[in-house]
This record gives sequence, C-alpha cells and structure tokens, in this order.
Amino acid sequence: QVRVVESGGGLVQSGGSLRLSCAASGSIFSINYMGWYRQAPAKERELVATITSGGNTNYADSVKGRFTISRDNAESTLYLQMNDLKPEDTAVYYCYVVSVGVSAWGKGTLVTVSS
Repeated sequence: QVRVVESGGGLVQSGGSLRLSCAASGSIFSINYMGWYRQAPAKERELVATITSGGNTNYADSVKGRFTISRDNAESTLYLQMNDLKPEDTAVYYCYVVSVGVSAWGKGTLVTVSS
C-alpha cells in the first residue's frame, strides 16, 4: 500500500507564489513517475506537471515558465514551485505516484488565488 500526502496549499494573491509538497510512503520499491494534477470547480482533472525517475519533466502549456516540478528521490518527495500565480490556477492540486506494480493519488491540497 502506498500513502501519498500533499501539503502547502493556501490562499495567495495574484502574482504570488506557493510551494507544494508531496510525500510518498509505504510499499514503494522504486518510484518511476510522479506528477501534479489539478481540478478546478466544475472542471475535469488536468495534468499540471510530471517528472520521471530520470528527471525528465513535462508541463502543461498554461503553467510553463511559472511552475517548476522537482523531486527528492531519496526522500520520495515531490515539489511544485508555483510563481506568478493567477486566479485561473485556483484548484485542488493532487499528487500522483507510480511505482513498480502500484500507483496512488493523494487527497489533494487546495490552492486559491485571489485577484
């Protein structure tokens, strides 16, 4: 069983910054892939950014140049540095972890950006 816990969400003004963290624990042999997804009210869950075990990253066009994903492999921890936040970034942000034979979602952390 894999446990995924996000933290770092909150209320911030437009143009501000937040740093999200995701800690994975449990029956993790080797994490292949970690990612951040978000879901705004009345919208589908969408990919924000992903990173592989080799450090390859991928970003949604809407966050390129503003968000940076990183990971600490030794600690099985994922981060998302979010700069120049906009009201349209308001959403629940979820962490997704894929390991050998198992994957898991966290319960999410709410990010609210006021205009």
